[in-house]
Amino acid sequence: MRQGIKIIMLAGISVMLYGCVEEGFGGEAIIAGKVWHHGQPIQGATVYIKYGATELPGTHPSDYDDQTGSSIGDAIFIFRDLEKGSYYLYAKGYDPTIFDSVSGGIAVKIKKGELLEPILPVIE
Repeated sequence: MRQGIKIIMLAGISVMLYGCVEEGFGGEAIIAGKVWHHGQPIQGATVYIKYGATELPGTHPSDYDDQTGSSIGDAIFIFRDLEKGSYYLYAKGYDPTIFDSVSGGIAVKIKKGELLEPILPVIE
């Protein structure tokens, strides 16, 4: 009888640990968005991501878990192999049409295996 209870308890703990996957690298989801300012792509912007965040964690690169750049042309950025959950995206770039730096961020939520394609708006 005690052996059966131990097995049930171990199985329950295993299920709880497996179900408690945190945000971050190691999943199957992808965020592939675009950095935009006044309807125009911001090429070459640096895009930062904070795992498990729903609000701006700060504006310094050390406040974030990873970073990538937006492409030349269409200003697409990609973060691959993410777990489901909440993330905060923040971008810094330069808009040559106004000769000024731009930055901004948004919170996103992603499902397991989802391809999320957000527009990341930046302002002066």
